[in-house]
Amino acid sequence: MTEPQDTAHARVLALLREAGMAFTEREHAAVRTSEEAAAIRGAPLRSGAKALVLKAADRFLLAVLPADCSLDSKALRGVAGTRRIRFANGEELLALTGLTPGAVPPFGSLFGLDTICDPKLAENPHINFNAGSHCHSVQMAYADFAAIEHPRMAVIASRADAI
Repeated sequence: MTEPQDTAHARVLALLREAGMAFTEREHAAVRTSEEAAAIRGAPLRSGAKALVLKAADRFLLAVLPADCSLDSKALRGVAGTRRIRFANGEELLALTGLTPGAVPPFGSLFGLDTICDPKLAENPHINFNAGSHCHSVQMAYADFAAIEHPRMAVIASRADAI
């Protein structure tokens, strides 16, 4: 399937190709949740790079964490240096990224957003994520993701079994 050059999907693929990174792209039925994505990819849920756009005080940022984790809002507030943090609403997300929830890739740099990544994601040799589309996934080495994006690393996630 050919994508127009200005879509987020095309921008993700161009970023990876220009960086010379190895990756595998997969087209599949539309998925809306991390669990659906892991099942259709045949990959562990923990390898999913969940990308969340949030508003911290007066600025937006991208939080990236393993799909089997929940965002620790208190920790993120500390990292962001603010007492106010919330998820971007649908209109804000569309204006910032051109995307709907669940399609955002873990590259805040594509949208002018600072990226904060939980180190638990690095426990996976390879990560999987929706690549600017509910129907396209990418698998790549975590180390390559980190080399391209240079995210700020901070503990911002918790696993349900750790509570």
